[in-house]
Amino acid sequence: MKKLLLPFVLLLLLIISACGNANESQGNEAEDKKSDTVTYESENGPIEVPADPKRVVVLASFVGNVLALDTNVVGVDSWSKDNPRFKDQLKDAEIVTEDDLEKIIELNPDLIIGLSTTKNIDKLQEIAPTVTYTYGKVDYLTQHLEIGKALNKEKETQAWIDEFKADAKVAGEDIKAKIGEDATVSVIENFDKQLYVFGDNWARGTEILYQEMKLKMPEKVKEMALKDGYYAISPEVLSEYAGDYVIFSKNTDGDTSFQETDTYKNIPAVKNKQLFEANAKEFYFNDPISLEYQLDFFKEKFLQQ
Repeated sequence: MKKLLLPFVLLLLLIISACGNANESQGNEAEDKKSDTVTYESENGPIEVPADPKRVVVLASFVGNVLALDTNVVGVDSWSKDNPRFKDQLKDAEIVTEDDLEKIIELNPDLIIGLSTTKNIDKLQEIAPTVTYTYGKVDYLTQHLEIGKALNKEKETQAWIDEFKADAKVAGEDIKAKIGEDATVSVIENFDKQLYVFGDNWARGTEILYQEMKLKMPEKVKEMALKDGYYAISPEVLSEYAGDYVIFSKNTDGDTSFQETDTYKNIPAVKNKQLFEANAKEFYFNDPISLEYQLDFFKEKFLQQ
């Protein structure tokens, strides 16, 4: 009788063992699936995003933030695509807009980043987890940190921020020692047939000059551009907004005829060779790639003149 029972006992043990292994396997698979995502606390609430995104579509001016964190971008806006600083990393990226839903589907993104004003958010969320930000809601470095959190790279993002602030502070001290504590700096840009002057938070290097280096802004600029971030002016009144030093974010495909006028040529910063021209396409943004380039530009122009 014992001999007859033995095979059944062995069979029962094998079944129990198999069930245990299956449950363990299912548990591991569930754990692995869970570890593939993280919860990001966005401004609209918690959202499950990839722990290591591989194909990101960026429908806003945050492309450089994503690229700086060694994350692959497959879809971008046209302005970012035209930035020479991003050229190599975006050579295979497609230009897309919020309306190009079919094209975005074809890109097979695992994460989409946009603005709170981006259209078709509901439809984009059906394609991939979609994180949006309100432009200007937080300062430029906090914005980068938030993107770092969304990409599950908070630690390295904070490390870059700390290093950048320290470098900019030292450079600012060196520049003030060279040009004087009371010297003023203004930032202008031409776009189409219009001129703009900028406050302290509208990219073009303004965050570095005014926030980090603590350089002085001309009173007229402070009065008209500080609140909104920028202010449109005519070439005829440029001298009223020009500081002792001027950073000219220049669009060569825009109207630059004002540079041939006596009004422009007689501006003290121009006469004293203290107007520094930069490529506007490299100065549009305030992401780490752009900021590092702008900081090097300022060191060269202010300290090596």
